[in-house]
Amino acid sequence: MTAVLLSWAAALWLEGAAGLHTDSVVLAVALTLTLSRGGWSADRRGRLTALALLPLAAAGCAGLSRLLLAHYWLGAALFTAALALAIWIRRHGPAATRAGTLITLPLIALLIVPGPTLPPGARPEAVNWAWSALIGALAWASVLLVRTLAGRCLPSPQAPESPQPPKPRRAATSRPRPSTRMAVQMAAAIAAAFTLGRLLYDDHWPWLVLTAYVVASGNRGRDDVLRKGVRRFLGACAGTLLATGVAACGLGGRPAVVALFGVLAVALWLRPLDYAFWAAGMTTALSLLLGYFGQNATELLPTRLSAIAAGAVLSVASAWWLLPVRRRRPVLTRS
Repeated sequence: MTAVLLSWAAALWLEGAAGLHTDSVVLAVALTLTLSRGGWSADRRGRLTALALLPLAAAGCAGLSRLLLAHYWLGAALFTAALALAIWIRRHGPAATRAGTLITLPLIALLIVPGPTLPPGARPEAVNWAWSALIGALAWASVLLVRTLAGRCLPSPQAPESPQPPKPRRAATSRPRPSTRMAVQMAAAIAAAFTLGRLLYDDHWPWLVLTAYVVASGNRGRDDVLRKGVRRFLGACAGTLLATGVAACGLGGRPAVVALFGVLAVALWLRPLDYAFWAAGMTTALSLLLGYFGQNATELLPTRLSAIAAGAVLSVASAWWLLPVRRRRPVLTRS
């Protein structure tokens, strides 16, 4: 949260100095929040890779945001392909996995930054690619600075155990690799979410797509996706109801921003206990954010809940019936 607040303050100053819209500040917070959980800063190579890739990916997502507004289906196809590619390249080792994660971050931030979900009169022009790249570098610098200072001021953790020798690779089989399986399942869930979101939810399609991504990411099998889908839905329901209650109290303006950051801090603290806490916190924060921009959270409560449920169902269906990971049955031998 220290890195998030630092990035927010810098982006807020940049917004006033350059005449940008508030979506640039939201982009900085979203990128910093997601970037701070990665292990890219462990070595110099990871830091340089993040510095090179994150601004480029943020700039590309700025163009993709404009494309989604002007040519929805083409933008949805490119978004789905980019997300699947970021997962598929994990087969090439840890460096490729980190690169894929960094590419994914601006894509997810694109779903968080208010744009199509705002009322028509409040929709800003998407921040251009140059400012998006600068904001990506700003998020990188904020996280790196806080981690460096924390490493020097806080006691260092215990030395890790000596690494185990690498296991020999298994012989290739006819079954697809895990990275291929996850990429195909993610692409199917996201493509279905874009289609169903546009047909049924109009400008509120990001809720459905974001839920589909969250449930399908890190897919470890059928049971894992089903558990995450249920937890995401229950947490989102709790968060939506909480945000609706806050909105009914008339909280807005700067107090709403303070409440938003407070909710994020509590959600980050409770995330290791259960994913439902994180889902509830993120949903509450997004509801407060959209309420800050003038969206009525109470009227959109049924729409938000149904979109979250639909996104979770799409990801669960993709994991269960498209290249599923089946449990191996024990082989019975005769004595």
